[in-house]
Amino acid sequence: MEEWELDFGWLEVRTRIKESLGHDTLPNMNAILLLIGVQELGRVQSSFTKEEKQDLMHIAVCHLLSLEGYYSFTGLDADGWPHYEQVRIHDTTGLKTQEDWLKRLIIRYFRASESEAI
Repeated sequence: MEEWELDFGWLEVRTRIKESLGHDTLPNMNAILLLIGVQELGRVQSSFTKEEKQDLMHIAVCHLLSLEGYYSFTGLDADGWPHYEQVRIHDTTGLKTQEDWLKRLIIRYFRASESEAI
């Protein structure tokens, strides 16, 4: 994916989320990871603790990395929270490179969920 495609796809995802949630501003990476984590958890609560929000973002990252075989879903715990295990090490270094990689995976995630809804 070329840089302009990444930028366009990222803006498209952020705009769609903004519109679907009825917000005035575009969501940042953390907000989108939190949203993915809630989707993967499969239940919505009126609020989450700070620790739960961190756990949700971790679930999101693990799920996204599982799309490329870096993590594997191992099941749900007694409270219904998904768990993953690392199956191979990713060697992506540099903040910009890691951020771009996550953006690509987020775009892929939302495009896949969009095509499933059709």
